[in-house]
Amino acid sequence: MAEAVVEERQLLKKLRWWDGFVIALATPGFLLGSLGYSVGDLGGWGSVLLWGISAALAFFIMTLYSEMAAMFPDKPGGFPLYAHEGWRKYFTLVGPIVTFGYWLAWSVVLAFLGVFSGQIITAAWFPDEPFGSVFFGSSEGEGYFSTGNAAIGLPHLIAIGLILAVWLFNVRGVRVAVGFGYLAGALLMIPLFVFMFLPFLNGDFSSSNLTWGALDGTAGAGDEATSVSTWEIVRLSLVWLWIMAWSSWGVDTCATFAPEYKDTVNDTKLALRSACIFTLVVYTLLPLGLVGGVGEETVAAFDYVGALEALTGSTALTNFFVVVIVASFVISMNTATADGSRALYGIARDGMTIKQLYHLNRWHIPGRAMTLDMAVNIAFVLFIGNIFGILAASNIGYVLAHFFAITAFILLRR
Repeated sequence: MAEAVVEERQLLKKLRWWDGFVIALATPGFLLGSLGYSVGDLGGWGSVLLWGISAALAFFIMTLYSEMAAMFPDKPGGFPLYAHEGWRKYFTLVGPIVTFGYWLAWSVVLAFLGVFSGQIITAAWFPDEPFGSVFFGSSEGEGYFSTGNAAIGLPHLIAIGLILAVWLFNVRGVRVAVGFGYLAGALLMIPLFVFMFLPFLNGDFSSSNLTWGALDGTAGAGDEATSVSTWEIVRLSLVWLWIMAWSSWGVDTCATFAPEYKDTVNDTKLALRSACIFTLVVYTLLPLGLVGGVGEETVAAFDYVGALEALTGSTALTNFFVVVIVASFVISMNTATADGSRALYGIARDGMTIKQLYHLNRWHIPGRAMTLDMAVNIAFVLFIGNIFGILAASNIGYVLAHFFAITAFILLRR
């Protein structure tokens, strides 16, 4: 005779909307992790325009998700579970597809930003140590050892340490994780102020530092400049809007915690709304102020520590600048751990993956899902040379998940 598996523990309703806002402070770290690439392609003005458009789209999308959270107040896992509810009468495979795509997109953030943080720390404090493989699978010299696809240097070991640290913060309860988020969020405000406002206050901002990149109809410079057709400009813009979605739409994490808010309906709505407004401001003003203050080459090289030194006129605080930049990435990793584990827990709860992940530990946290997330990301760091490639590929599933969730809203309203 078959026995039903009953999960007696429940997610605790301990959060208020401002806690959700702090959790969503991950989005500036996502922006800094991608901004250099966009500036290299789109120039400063192009980056301001497209990052702003992407963040504005997020505002409208999250308005739909706040309504869907009110429809399913007991659903952990965020909008992929809403997509499953809307589509399961028509196409049952939508649920597993979108939830896996969503989880992978959030999960790989740990490895991506962990290695990124490790590279910043190594360059600033341990320049003589081996870098090993970098984002695109190339190698900056030899690592300590090789696992085949990846040469393991100090950045990779630091990344593993950070992944373990954020796992430890999260596995012992949501209040511990949110408390860490408040601390890291306070440090995050320092580079945000310097990048967004200081260039205008100290006179470093110059519009001549910003260009339209390939969006002005040319690619390259000088004798190597080539013309770019209108269709190529449109295609480039659409590709970048797709890539930007994983960053600017990351405020959806506020909906993932819907069952843990004391007032699920109102707290979810306020958390999403406040996070969207904050993200729209940051994603518009940060590229504008930072590129206008230090130039496109510095930003394209991801030299954020150098940018802080240039804008403040101080090299005495270099070590502190390293700490605040890394803090912006660690808070993003913290959110990714919390969000990804709840996504796995939610899909296990609805029977779309192995039932063993439908389990809460004694702190009422999906510890098994969180531990699996940790193990997968450590494996990414150790065995995958091109982590950025995985992130870009996983974004296909993330954007597809949003498509099915938005259409699910229409189906649920029929």
